[in-house]
Amino acid sequence: MNFKSFKFFFSLLLFGNITLISLTVSAQIAAVDSAFAKAESKGFSGVLLLAIDGEVVFEKATGYRSYEQKIPLLPTDVFEMASVSKQFTAMMVMMCEEKGLLEYADHADKYLDIPYKGISIKQLLTHTNGLPDYQQVMDKHWDKSQVADNAAILEYLRKYHPPMLAEPGEKYEYSNTAYVFLASIVEKVTGRDFIELSREWIFIPLGMKNTDIRTLEEKANVSNFAAGHLQEKNGIYINANKFHDSDYTVWLGNRKGPGRVSSTARDLLIWDQALYSGVLVSDKTLGLAFSAQSLNDCSISNYGFGWDLSHDADLGKIVSHTGDNPGYKTLIMRFIDQNKTLILLNNNAHEGNNQLIENAVKALKGF
Repeated sequence: MNFKSFKFFFSLLLFGNITLISLTVSAQIAAVDSAFAKAESKGFSGVLLLAIDGEVVFEKATGYRSYEQKIPLLPTDVFEMASVSKQFTAMMVMMCEEKGLLEYADHADKYLDIPYKGISIKQLLTHTNGLPDYQQVMDKHWDKSQVADNAAILEYLRKYHPPMLAEPGEKYEYSNTAYVFLASIVEKVTGRDFIELSREWIFIPLGMKNTDIRTLEEKANVSNFAAGHLQEKNGIYINANKFHDSDYTVWLGNRKGPGRVSSTARDLLIWDQALYSGVLVSDKTLGLAFSAQSLNDCSISNYGFGWDLSHDADLGKIVSHTGDNPGYKTLIMRFIDQNKTLILLNNNAHEGNNQLIENAVKALKGF
């Protein structure tokens, strides 16, 4: 075969491969589109974004930013992240550790006036601390016409001193209390407000222009803020804030650490990609954040520093987190061996979430 013939043969081969890849990608996008349309037909309101190597391959929004005003939802709308916020709190702690301001082995009571002793910062990060749920204490005793902050939460934990649920390191048990402690520790070791520092250390440097830790008033002033919605007794979706007594995001609206970050799907993708770059913390530190934990009995807990850890035979290692606030269901899934990303933001707590996620993951396997 002469050179000219070889070039022709190679071009055909290359063109064939490109066509095959293109058809495969188109098929996966069609599958996601079909799954999204099915969720839409059942009343799902939200945004789904899929990306590969940081490039968006699927992005759609459906439903309403406001059901009462019938304002259509857009992919660029801002959502409450709920517990997806914990990965940002964990990052603030990791940055403090790299700056020499604290150590993971330090006990929380070294920095905070709390009645719970012998709990390490690492155990706070990994939900292996055994702390009681501060929300139960506040729900029972707090005046819900007032808005509580971390200082009030710590005060009520001292005042009512609910017992530990387990010994530190004994078992994994999800703990919002731990992340209140972590944000308070960041403030203690830096002498700075946690919200201001989050902007300065993470949101602004990364260019996350739509991301912040906002007060209720600040949220109201964001024109494209997607309200969370719940169904009233007649099945009509109304703003979740109208369920005041049950909406802890209102009367715990000034807490820092376990929630309250609000963001967009595209900003979460910026965050996702920044975690590959080493721009915030070292690869070694991130390795710790994405590592399972050994408990007192040597069993393993698959939660790192603000991330759930899992593995898929096709997609490899997965680091993810869900969020759940009144009306909201949020998710970021990072398939870090293949740099694939799934972000789902839902503002009517719809039951079709899980099936849509399952179908989106199937599609990502085919890309």
